[in-house]
Amino acid sequence: MLERLNGAMEYIEQHLDRQIETAELARIAVTSEYHFRRLFSALAGIPLSEYIRRRRLTVAGAQVLAGEETLLDIATRYGYGSGEAFARAFRAVHGVGPGEARRSGAALYSQPRMSFRLIVEGSSGMRYRIVEKERFHLVGRKARVPLVHEGMNPAIVAFVRSIDQETLRRLESLSDQEPRGIVNASDNLADSRAEGTELDYYHAVVTGADAPEDMESLTVPAGTWAVFESSGPFPQALQYLWRDVFTQWFPSNPYRSRPGPEISRTRLSPDGKEAEAEIWIPVEPIGK
Repeated sequence: MLERLNGAMEYIEQHLDRQIETAELARIAVTSEYHFRRLFSALAGIPLSEYIRRRRLTVAGAQVLAGEETLLDIATRYGYGSGEAFARAFRAVHGVGPGEARRSGAALYSQPRMSFRLIVEGSSGMRYRIVEKERFHLVGRKARVPLVHEGMNPAIVAFVRSIDQETLRRLESLSDQEPRGIVNASDNLADSRAEGTELDYYHAVVTGADAPEDMESLTVPAGTWAVFESSGPFPQALQYLWRDVFTQWFPSNPYRSRPGPEISRTRLSPDGKEAEAEIWIPVEPIGK
């Protein structure tokens, strides 16, 4: 898997001055576009589109400083339709416009070329199981919230606190299958999964029943799920588990992620500092 990912990275380097299609990168990595985007952002720590943009402007920056071509020629080579668009993008990455950088020889930002290598970790192992589920409904309350990678998500905290206890009791009574009890589910995320992009957040239960009129419902088709378990400080243990699934488990197992809601079930300690967590990720065997 790492060899195929590095082949995709080499393709990016060879095509910085051309249109780069995620479909072609996924073909080189022998996976789906959906999984490639997810895996890349987990391994690299930034979205694929942002990495490509930074690499282009890093190479363009060196050519600006070299002074051998006009700024418009450089802008056109890297896909910018005008000098103004190029200047805006250049300033966003380097903190200075291309003209000023050329005149003053300013220090520029450099996005290093990435490659992936194996680091032997995982001495504590990872508990998981594969589950086949029939079609079900996520029934509960829904909000559109920004994505937060680390720490508490203030928008989710405020939303959950706004749900009254009677609604929570009604919800729990609808839970009739795994994962049981009230769960958190994320759906309709941006492909980039960049910090601050929005997602649909459900505070809900997994059920075969239809939703009451005053609640939201998301119908989830039948499919395969990978279920992971973790315990430790909250929310760090849960967030690190998400990271480890994509950086350690997927590269070592014959599955890839597929579109669908990602579900977590968390049980907090009385003081709220520790948690036992379970996350459900929709997957499919590689080759499908």
